[in-house]
Amino acid sequence: MPEPFMTKPLLAAALLAASVALSACAVAPSGPMSASSAQRLASVRVDPVQAGRLINSYRASQGLPPLRLDPKLTAMAQYQSNAMAAANSLSHDVGGSFTSRIQQARLNTGRAAENLGAGYFSTEEAVAGWRASSGHDANLRLPDVTRYGIALTKSPNSSYGAWWTLVVAAGS
Repeated sequence: MPEPFMTKPLLAAALLAASVALSACAVAPSGPMSASSAQRLASVRVDPVQAGRLINSYRASQGLPPLRLDPKLTAMAQYQSNAMAAANSLSHDVGGSFTSRIQQARLNTGRAAENLGAGYFSTEEAVAGWRASSGHDANLRLPDVTRYGIALTKSPNSSYGAWWTLVVAAGS
């Protein structure tokens, strides 16, 4: 089982920052999905408001400003979660590169980052998993991001069952 894991000058800087932010940013609990996990999967729901509370509480403890829920980032996150579940692959590139997905979504952002996770059975577990991973934690603590989108796709016959994506970005 796999281990989890603008303007032209501004766009270039944003794309470089996004590439750096994506390194080692996918996490999942280890071990195959058990029968009890499959039963738990049926009740898994993403709670974007709770995710915001958890992330913003953590950011506040670090002296950082809060993030607001953004529907475009949520749609982007949902696309990535769907792509990972369909491919049964925890990868930033399975739905197209993060950079290309930012461009296709026509997001007005100077900086963006993506956290992936799989196999978590609640919003709280997913956020805790990201906080426990240095690369993901760094994305949660990016000082210049202002918004977020989070999504979950359930796929009972896949390796992990639950596929999570969080996208954070600066800009409006």
